[in-house]
This record gives sequence, structure tokens and C-alpha cells, in this order.
Amino acid sequence: MKPKVISPLIPEVTEMKKMLRKLKLNTVCEEASCPNIGECFRKKTATFMILGHTCTRACPYCDVSFGKPDPPDPEEPVNIAKAVKYLGLEHVVITSVTRDDLPDGGASQFASVIEAVRDYHPECRVEVLIPDFSGKKESLKMVVNAKPDIINHNIETVPELYRQIRHKGNYERSLKILEWVKDIDASLVTKSGIMVGLGETFDQVLAVMKDLVNVGCDIFTIGQYLQPSKNSYPVKKYYTQEEFRIFEKEGYRIGFKEVYSGILVRSSYNASEVYSRAFR
Repeated sequence: MKPKVISPLIPEVTEMKKMLRKLKLNTVCEEASCPNIGECFRKKTATFMILGHTCTRACPYCDVSFGKPDPPDPEEPVNIAKAVKYLGLEHVVITSVTRDDLPDGGASQFASVIEAVRDYHPECRVEVLIPDFSGKKESLKMVVNAKPDIINHNIETVPELYRQIRHKGNYERSLKILEWVKDIDASLVTKSGIMVGLGETFDQVLAVMKDLVNVGCDIFTIGQYLQPSKNSYPVKKYYTQEEFRIFEKEGYRIGFKEVYSGILVRSSYNASEVYSRAFR
């Protein structure tokens, strides 16, 4: 059964969108048709999406636009920082489209945004949800050296489904990104997540969880895939909340510091609370 969500038509959502348009900012909440947008915008929080709203990859599960992106906006880091300060955020999540067209994959823009947020609102905790930077360790170093508090890189699905779901991604490369973060700076918190309902098996999900723990991943999120449009990859199964409780139990048994498992869970959903539970 499909879950119920808060309507995105409430006044708080309209107010939030006005602020975002004024600062020329994008959010993954809007671009990826997140089901939690009504709840999050009502609480005046959002996951900011940098480097435009056009991705260079066309993953069939994702609703973000695909095509030729515009050049990075030099005003974006400061505008993000202004929005964070305006909202009074204690914890901000910064993500991006994948920019395979840029030599560094957009890593320098991530670093600039982190630095701007630190300047404008130093008490805010910064979480970045990064792409794989085409496996370039030097690009990852730019982000790590900017000192975010949490680096998230989603594994998204089981390796057996990468050909269908993430045809331009690479499972081992994504694991390596998370491993490299700890190699470069062991003090940083790492986080990853997957969607289920794409055709994976229970044992395949458990294998992914074990792989993530083995590369030092601290926080794991798992939620139900919901088909964002009629042309997107179809849902193969709707999991029950009891099944998500089983995933949660197994995640703690395997060794994660925190597991956030539920039907509407997304990698940046309730990110501040998830971090606080892991490191209280």
C-alpha cells in the first residue's frame, strides 16, 4: 500500500519556494519529487541542490532533469549560506546533480559552499550528499579538506541491479568513495543509503549493508522506492513497516552506529535527528 504524505500545496511550501527562487536556489526536494517535501518545507528545512538542476546521468529511478547543464553559478555558495542563515538551520544538507562534464565533478563548488556556510552561520552542522566524482580521489579530497561534518554518498541499490538502475554508476567505485573519506580524514562521519522495491532480494540488501560497514560507514538509511513519474522505473514491491523494522534490527546487528529505516525514509530526511541519535 502506498504511504500517505503531507500535501505540498500548504502555505508554508509556497513561502519556502519564494525564498528559494529569490536566491536562485534549487532543492532536491523539488527536483526529485520527494514525497516528504510538504513536511520538510513546513518545518523550514530543505536539502539544497547545487550545480544547477540538470544532471549528466539519466538514472531511470530519478526524476531530476537530464541534459546539458549550465556552468556553475559563482554566486551559489553565498546564496546557499544566506538561505541557511535566514532559516536558522542547525543542520544543513547540501547535495548536487552529477556533473560528469566538469573536470572535478563539481567538488570545488561543494568546497566553496561548505566554506561559505561556515562563514555566514558557523554554528550550523554541514552534511554533504555527494556524487561519485567519476572515482577521482583528488576531487573527493577537495570536499573532505573543506571539513564538512558528515559526508554521505548513497549506494542506491544492490550491485545486481546497477545495470538497470545506475548504468553509469559503479558499485565498487561508490564503496571506494566512502572508504577514501575515512582514509583521508578518519574523524569525518560517513553515511549511505539505498532504496528498496526495485527487485532486490533480502539477502542482497544484507550483503550491501555488510559491504558498507566494512568500509567504515557510520549511518545507514533505507526507504521505499516510489516511482516519480510514469516513465520512471516501476516499483516491483511495496515493503511493509515490519519489513523495514527487520532491516533496522539487522543494520544494528551488522554494526552501523545508526540505522534509519522506514517507508518514507530518504537519505537526507530528518538528517539532524539521525545524526544526533548516532552521536548523542
